[in-house]
Amino acid sequence: MPKDSLKTRLEIAKSKIAKRNLYKDKEPPSSIGTAFKLSTELVSAVAVGTIIGFILDTTFGTKPWLILIFFFVGVVAGIVNVFRSAKNMQE
Repeated sequence: MPKDSLKTRLEIAKSKIAKRNLYKDKEPPSSIGTAFKLSTELVSAVAVGTIIGFILDTTFGTKPWLILIFFFVGVVAGIVNVFRSAKNMQE
């Protein structure tokens, strides 16, 4: 392997490690910020699901079934997002 190729690969690896360590040196987010982030994720998923259900109900004339179905889909998606975010915060 040529010497220049090895140097280039080493520089790329060092820059990736430096970027990764850049975020670990910061202070952990505040509890209020974390709670706000998680609650926003849950509420937004429910709102988006309900709006999609409302639009589809209006289009197909199936009120209130699609609103209910997409409301619960939004609730499940929101809970999954909250769990995923909480798991990432622990790492």
